[in-house]
Amino acid sequence: MIEDGTEAVARRIAGQEPEDAGAHRTVCWRGRGVALAPLDVDDAELIHGWRADPVAAHEVGMWPRTLSAVRERIERDRDDCDRDDFLVLLPDGTPIGLTALTDQDLVDGTAEIMLVLDPDHRGQGYGADAVDALVDLAFGELPMQRVQAVTHTTNTAALGVLARAGFVREGVRRSACLHRGRRYDVAVLALLRDEWEALTRPRSWDLPVAG
Repeated sequence: MIEDGTEAVARRIAGQEPEDAGAHRTVCWRGRGVALAPLDVDDAELIHGWRADPVAAHEVGMWPRTLSAVRERIERDRDDCDRDDFLVLLPDGTPIGLTALTDQDLVDGTAEIMLVLDPDHRGQGYGADAVDALVDLAFGELPMQRVQAVTHTTNTAALGVLARAGFVREGVRRSACLHRGRRYDVAVLALLRDEWEALTRPRSWDLPVAG
């Protein structure tokens, strides 16, 4: 996990200080070592590059698309009231990934999370921090009762991140995904509101911020 090391870092994550030049984004939510900012159409090139990464294509199941198609998808999703998409930012404003709360059903209180990280920033704890921040948003600001995540049963990195965030593996959808001529099982995990409330870690709004 990445902890805030200085007061300046904390202020930047909280949006109290400007981010580095060229990274003028509005931070709307924060975690311990990352911040979340709303996704914009101008971020299409970033998303296009991450989707084209072979690891993401295989383990996350993202099929590479053209840049124009990614841009059109972002524009369409901006008007979708059932999802919220965010860039994952380092304290200096560097974008390192995309996370989203999708399929939101405010009546049943359910949603699904998605996360993709830049290849150069995987395995450093940023994924777990982003997941923690997103579920704090889902349970702390939205009336969610259950947040779900799905991934290939062979995606050990994602399964580890979800387990550290408190997600419980509920079962397996057998042979639920076709990729490169092979069938893959898909793991279904979820975090319930009472399980989130039982977590002992600080919530996003409880993180120390220098005033």
